[in-house]
Amino acid sequence: MLNKYPMWKNIMVLLVITIGAFYAIPNLFGEDHAVQVVATRGAEVTTSTLTSVNGILESKGIAVKRAELEDGQLIVRVQDAEQQLLAREAIAESLGDKYTVALNLAPATPEWLEAMGGSPMKLGLDLRGGVHFLMEVDMGEAIRKMEEAKIADFRSQLREEKIRYAGVRKTAKGLEIKFRDADNLAKAERYLKSLSNEMVFTDGSVGENYALYASMSEDYLRQIKEEALQQNITTIRNRVNELGVAEPVVQRQGSQRIIVQLPGVQDTARAKEILGATASIEFRMVDDKVDQAAAANGRVPASSEVFPRRSGGIAVLKKEVMLTGDHITGAQPSFDEYSRPQVSINLDAKGGNIFSNVTKDNIGNPMATLFIEYKDSGQRNPDGTVKMTKIEEVISVATIQARLGRNFVINGLDHAEAQSLALLLRAGALIAPVTIVEERTIGPSLGKENIENGKLAMIWGMIVVLIFMLIYYRAFGVIANLALTANLVMVVGVMSMIPGAVLTLPGIAGMVLTVGMAVDGNVLIFERIREELLAGRSVQQAIHEGYANAFSTIADANITTFMTALILFAVGTGAVKGFAVTLMIGIATSMFTSIVGTRVIVNLMWGGKRVKKLSI
Repeated sequence: MLNKYPMWKNIMVLLVITIGAFYAIPNLFGEDHAVQVVATRGAEVTTSTLTSVNGILESKGIAVKRAELEDGQLIVRVQDAEQQLLAREAIAESLGDKYTVALNLAPATPEWLEAMGGSPMKLGLDLRGGVHFLMEVDMGEAIRKMEEAKIADFRSQLREEKIRYAGVRKTAKGLEIKFRDADNLAKAERYLKSLSNEMVFTDGSVGENYALYASMSEDYLRQIKEEALQQNITTIRNRVNELGVAEPVVQRQGSQRIIVQLPGVQDTARAKEILGATASIEFRMVDDKVDQAAAANGRVPASSEVFPRRSGGIAVLKKEVMLTGDHITGAQPSFDEYSRPQVSINLDAKGGNIFSNVTKDNIGNPMATLFIEYKDSGQRNPDGTVKMTKIEEVISVATIQARLGRNFVINGLDHAEAQSLALLLRAGALIAPVTIVEERTIGPSLGKENIENGKLAMIWGMIVVLIFMLIYYRAFGVIANLALTANLVMVVGVMSMIPGAVLTLPGIAGMVLTVGMAVDGNVLIFERIREELLAGRSVQQAIHEGYANAFSTIADANITTFMTALILFAVGTGAVKGFAVTLMIGIATSMFTSIVGTRVIVNLMWGGKRVKKLSI
């Protein structure tokens, strides 16, 4: 029988639309003003922190809608923006500088709906508000650190080859290796050239002063800068994710700049603290032969430096860096056989070889973990960039018990410090410091205005289309309007279901465009049905032929548009991606609703019945 779907197909269509509507529902509940508390610098957010925060807010007369402790961070929801500011000030004053307390927005989805997997669409910076930073990588520091690593490499390589040298240092001409005779200089030049083509070696001997100069090749310099940029992008992205900022954007701009966008974060100063927490780690040997009283007065050997310890006091460390954090591939807090906190470290192959060679001669000697952090000083350099303050402190000192390789542990920490250090090491180390050269704040009010404008555009577009379809196609227009509404609900539902999908202002434009594309399929079908009726076909034949013959045209048009959107998504960034995502989802849902969805309704109303006339 023509135009009759089996019951299972009708149920399937209804189920798909119902699922889409269910996942779209959380978007009706909006967001709560919230305060986000994250631990830094050895602290930890626990249930006692939650109890303390609730007590603080109760004493200030601030009503708490809901407080949640999840994934090591605390989210406290309050009634409005005014109470949000008061709550942040009260919490920050009470908890101190070991916690980051930031303004945020949290979805107001009911708990029962969250338990079933329902969550609202993730909104981009232009809709939700937040902060935007343009950061510049200090390439000079990246090159300097690589030069220091090369100096250490030259020393160990020449010692292993038993080539006698007088010293290795950095000069204006490059890295200078001094020798006492021409024979050792020649041996060293041949040997070092055979190891790598990254360095350019020149003989700089003058009279009896035998010296070999090494400088980095242009290709190697470009490689260092590219690796520094890519590693810093990865590190910043990992750290922001670890600290719980939802849907961040971290991407490169040009050869040495990074764009960081933190949607929902309303406090620029606190956002800087989150980014400032990205730091570097160095492992150095402790110079335990130095008198501590003399060291406190600045009297230390030229080969050593004095650093403050986080736990108090000072530590004297050798200047030579054994290993940096960029070789760490994993770090997890754990406990030793006596239930004392420790951090288990995993290194890459190169880092494991370096550490093995360095520690085999230092068994029984203390090794320090040096934490290096760069923070905004509030001042500007002559070139206009932000002047950064370098903070260095020793976070742990541990005795090397055996030759270390790719896996080892750091002990001597309390539980909170072990958790914090593991988080820092997992996120990686910045290979070079970054400075903030531009910052912008998009307030929630502007984001709300963008959303309202987008809604108005969509509502007016929908109204015009609905009225036209109703007048021009009558009963079939009602069906098309139902399908159009279902399509919009399904787009919102699918966007809410996909974890990585973010709705931006151009994304709203994509949704408006899909409204027109969705009704376009129905116009093609209805016009084809009208042509079949004019050609003398029966009502049932006209409906069947209308859907069958219009399908190929609709499919061709939508597939080509979908492929274009896919290309935009693949090569585009930011706003272009947001537009492409909603367009692709809209094309898929519009084909379903305009072809399958309307066919179900038409079949239920007229399929298999004796109908002499259609209202079309």
